[in-house]
Amino acid sequence: MKVILTEKITKLGNIGDTVDVKTGYARNFLLPNNKAMRWSRENVAIFESKKAELQARQDATKKAAESNVDAVKNAKLHMIRQAGDTGQLYGSVSSRDIARMLTEIANVAVESAQVMLGSPIKSIGCFDTKIALHPDVIVPVKVYVAQTQDEIDALVAGKVLTFGTKKVEEEAVEEPATDAAASDAEPTADAETTADAE
Repeated sequence: MKVILTEKITKLGNIGDTVDVKTGYARNFLLPNNKAMRWSRENVAIFESKKAELQARQDATKKAAESNVDAVKNAKLHMIRQAGDTGQLYGSVSSRDIARMLTEIANVAVESAQVMLGSPIKSIGCFDTKIALHPDVIVPVKVYVAQTQDEIDALVAGKVLTFGTKKVEEEAVEEPATDAAASDAEPTADAETTADAE
């Protein structure tokens, strides 16, 4: 479907661009949210008459987004989640969770579509992502996910959390003990044979 963009959309185009998009995307997202209008000669004329107003609205939205950059940058995105022995989360941290936390902490209205996370977070650690407050205003943020506040503090300090180390250490302690037992057994066997030889 051919549409005229009434605002700048990342990876699609600038305000006033005529683009071809999938019908479902246009009907379900662009048109109902007033981000575009169907392309027709009449709509082109309507757009041209409203262009200055739309551009002014776009500039105002960008300024509002720029005023929220510091609040988003300084927001502490610390998420405490349950996880297994290997550091894998029971569940995941999605872009919706991050958007909700930003809205609560930074008092900035962020939708999940603005969180450029890619795939959900499924393990404990520190993750880099970006928040698109506006197509021209993208803020990098760090998301810390751990089981306790102490672990989060360690991640913030730059430490790397390791999982399953206790088991590895126990196995390492057991192995030398068995080797020592075997080496003790060997001399006694040799002593017996020398005794027999005598």
